[in-house]
Amino acid sequence: MKRVYLLSLLILLSATQFSMRAPSEWEPLLDKNLSKWENYLSYRHKNGYNGKVPTDANGKEIAPIGYNKDSFGVFSVLNEPGGPVLRVSGEVYGCLYTKQAYKNYHLKLQVKWGKDKYEPRKDLLKDSGILYHSQGEAGAEYWRSWMLSQEFQIMEGHMGDFWCQASSAIDIRSYPPEGVMSAIADQSQPFRPFKKGGNYYCMRSENAEKPAGEWNTIELICFEGKSLHIVNGKVVMVLQNSRYTNADGTETALDNGKIQVQSEAAEVFYRGIQIKPLTALPAQYAKLFQ
Repeated sequence: MKRVYLLSLLILLSATQFSMRAPSEWEPLLDKNLSKWENYLSYRHKNGYNGKVPTDANGKEIAPIGYNKDSFGVFSVLNEPGGPVLRVSGEVYGCLYTKQAYKNYHLKLQVKWGKDKYEPRKDLLKDSGILYHSQGEAGAEYWRSWMLSQEFQIMEGHMGDFWCQASSAIDIRSYPPEGVMSAIADQSQPFRPFKKGGNYYCMRSENAEKPAGEWNTIELICFEGKSLHIVNGKVVMVLQNSRYTNADGTETALDNGKIQVQSEAAEVFYRGIQIKPLTALPAQYAKLFQ
C-alpha cells in the first residue's frame, strides 16, 4: 500500500511540475483553420498593368474581390505529418494577414517554392513576400493588393530584398545605387534613406537562398523601428528608423502592425510560422546598429 501511495505521490508531483513550467516563448501562428489570419484579394493582374485601378470594357473601375472572399483557394493549409503547411497558390494577387498587430518581435518561418506561375509573372522569377508593420486598408500601394508596410522580399534569387510599400520609408546600411544598378545592402556602409519618390528598393547583401525545392529558414527581427532580414542564418539587411510619409510631407513612426504574406502570381509554401516578443534587441545583433 505504501508503494502505491508513493507512486501516486510521484505522479502527482510530476504532473504539478509539468503544469507549472513556463510556456514556450514562441507562439505558433499557423494551424489547420488559419484561425489567426484573415485574407484580402485584389485582382488577377495581367501583363502591362500600370498600377491604376483596372477598368472594364466600358471604362468603369472594377472593384477588388475584397476581404475574406477566398473562394479560389488562394490560401489553404496542407496537413502534413510534420505539421500544417500554408500553400499560397498565387493565382490572384492579395495577402493573408494576421488578425493581431505586433511590435518588438522575432518572427521565424520556413519557405519553399512550388511549381505554378500566373500572369504577369509566367516568364519572370517566382515572387512573394512578408510585409511587416502593416497598417490601414489593403490596396494602398501600386499593385492595389497590400497595406502600407515594409517588405521582406521572398523572391527567387532575391530573398531578403527590401521594397517600400505605399508611403513607407526606412534607412538601410547600403551602397548607393548608380545608373541602372540598384542599391545593395552592406553592413559596412552607412544608413541611407529609402522612400517613395526616391530610392524605394534595395537588394540583399548576398544570395543565401537554398536550391529550388528545399526549405529556407527566414527570420525577421523588429525592435523599436529597427529590423533585420535574416536568410538561412545570414543577416542580409540591416534597417532602422521605420516610418511613413504623410500627405503633407511629415513623417510618422511605423514600428508596429500586422504581418502580411503576399500572393503574387507564384505558388509558394510556408511552414513553422512562429513569433516571440522581444524586450531588447538580441545582443549579437545590437552592434550592427552602432
